[in-house]
Amino acid sequence: MNDQAYILDLKSHIRSQDSLLTKQAEQLRIQASKIEQLEKKVEQLLFMLQKQGVKKNSQNSHHAPSKDLFVAKNKSLREPSTRKTGGQPGHNGHTLEMSSDASITFDLKNDYCTRCGNKLEDVVFTLKSKRQVMDIPSSPPPVYTEYRQYSCTCANCDHKQVADFPAGVNAPIQYGCHIEALVSYFSVFQYMPYARMKSMFSRLFGLALSEGSIQNILQKAATKAQGCYEWIKSELSKSSMVGSDETSVHVNGKKDWIWVWQNTSNTWMLASDNRGSSTVNSVWEIGLLDSILVSDRLAAQLKTPSGGNQICLAHLLRDLTYLKEAEKHPFAEQFISFLREIFDFKKKMIARNASSNEQEASLFENRLNKLLDISIAKQEYPKTLTFQNSMLKCQKFILPCLHHLEVHPDNNASERAISTIKVKQKVSGQFKSGQHAFCVIRSVIDTYIKRKLDVFNTLIQIMNGNFSFQ
Repeated sequence: MNDQAYILDLKSHIRSQDSLLTKQAEQLRIQASKIEQLEKKVEQLLFMLQKQGVKKNSQNSHHAPSKDLFVAKNKSLREPSTRKTGGQPGHNGHTLEMSSDASITFDLKNDYCTRCGNKLEDVVFTLKSKRQVMDIPSSPPPVYTEYRQYSCTCANCDHKQVADFPAGVNAPIQYGCHIEALVSYFSVFQYMPYARMKSMFSRLFGLALSEGSIQNILQKAATKAQGCYEWIKSELSKSSMVGSDETSVHVNGKKDWIWVWQNTSNTWMLASDNRGSSTVNSVWEIGLLDSILVSDRLAAQLKTPSGGNQICLAHLLRDLTYLKEAEKHPFAEQFISFLREIFDFKKKMIARNASSNEQEASLFENRLNKLLDISIAKQEYPKTLTFQNSMLKCQKFILPCLHHLEVHPDNNASERAISTIKVKQKVSGQFKSGQHAFCVIRSVIDTYIKRKLDVFNTLIQIMNGNFSFQ
């Protein structure tokens, strides 16, 4: 091969190698582009998996604690305390005390000296000490009170005079006010099912109460308590602060709702077939115009005509805890710190017995404005952005607790009041009927407790028709 041919062959080889390198470079570029796209997809998938890994429970959402299945450990929203466990200084303890009027007494005196055997019948004894055993009678028999109606003829005008039975004594045989109070107490306050009450009354008191009789007694008791029930509602309508909440209840397999309105002195509950504004409008025709209404963010609550609204900040804390765990945007952590400072400042307000001044309130308002002005990317943090937008709509409902001393920053009192429905259903099952009677009697009982009245004795007075809050 001559030199010229060799050079031509070499040039051809070089061209083929250049073409191969060009193709390989293009392949590498395509592969690099695909790797970059795949890395982005992996990041997105990992982000989505991370969000899916955070499950909602009662600690980071509005879910009820009963739905926390297979939770290894509850996480409390409460900050660690420096106080020791147990009773705190200033807490009044209670101990068993002796009665000054014992029902039965036994004088314990020796007949003989345990040392020499001498008789002690003529010796003067001195009381050294005493001990008491407190117990209740076993199976007390029912007391039958008989009213005998007599008639006579007036010797002057021949009018046949017939004595009247006492008010409320309407049948040849009926249950008395103590039985009505006991049935109300055990069913509504202690959540006893009808079957267990039937057995208890039979075994302990010798009373053959059927489940139908128990239901009738509760309806009768609710009718007698209706006056107090309406009075509680009237008192709430004049209050400066009212908390409200609602929960579902099963009635014959159908979902109904129980509503509650309450404050520090009163509790009023209502059974309804819906969760909408129609229930609120039927109860409060002109609204609660003198009250700051504390509630969750339910639209029906926020639409109630009132003197103002305060949304539950404890609910917001749980929502933010979920967002902090799921999407990890700094907004959630900052908002949590902000809300905790509100709770701490509210304690200071209560301690000094005064609302915030203009400067203090302005500081919180400015911080809230800055939080709600934080930019949040929709694609990466959709739930956090949704929460922020919701707060923008409810902004004027976040800080009223700082301007009104009596307004709470949370709605925990309403949640405690409404939780009695859940306890009742867990212990006794769904309502067949009688949900209205339960609400009437429970409203009165909870109001008794808030006013430090004895529940059972006051129930007896109501059944007797001798009690009024006024």
